Amino acid sequence: MLAHYEVYEFHPVVAKLQVYCSEDLGAFYLDVLKDRLYTTAPKSLARRSAQTVLWNITHAMLRWMAPFLSFTAEEAWKVFGNSESIFIEEYAEIGSPDNDLLAKWNRIREIRDVANKEIEALRSEGKVGSSLQANLVVTAAPEDHALLAGLGEDLKFVFIASAVALERGDALAVRAVPSADAKCDRCWHWRADVGVDAQHPALCGRCVANLFGPGEPRVHA
Repeated sequence: MLAHYEVYEFHPVVAKLQVYCSEDLGAFYLDVLKDRLYTTAPKSLARRSAQTVLWNITHAMLRWMAPFLSFTAEEAWKVFGNSESIFIEEYAEIGSPDNDLLAKWNRIREIRDVANKEIEALRSEGKVGSSLQANLVVTAAPEDHALLAGLGEDLKFVFIASAVALERGDALAVRAVPSADAKCDRCWHWRADVGVDAQHPALCGRCVANLFGPGEPRVHA
């Protein structure tokens, strides 16, 4: 984008930002991040780290948008910024891309797209409402299996399903089935431990831990 700005090419910047907002942020990152923001403890590392990333993304985007959305960027800067005007700021330093990390998450997103099609098929049959009502069984070849297994317990948050079972196989295959468990009133996940705490019969175990205990560990999602 900065290379385009050097030669006053504004339209490619607008197009790239639109794709970034709709595909990378809206369709993936923010979609996954909602559970962490809504359900983990307010002062938890999981929630605070997510807020830090959102703060950095917002500051970077306001600078990118300022040349063509000048008034909007300036109005937003009055809320987010710490100087007189965004037009005395410099572009954010985001460093060089990590190609291995990009390749890893691109593949995870491809597998997630396959899972979403299976969940959508269940939804069209009226067997589930939201994706959280579905449990997934993902069969994957060794390389994909290792990739997904590396996410640990956070895999279900990436796929936005209540449970994901990972199996080894020769090729990628995803099966989605409706959950037989109860729905937690707070996080909307369908879990076997809903009502495990008699004092909070409508909550699952992780919500009880996030509200009244040490909270759940979150590493990848």
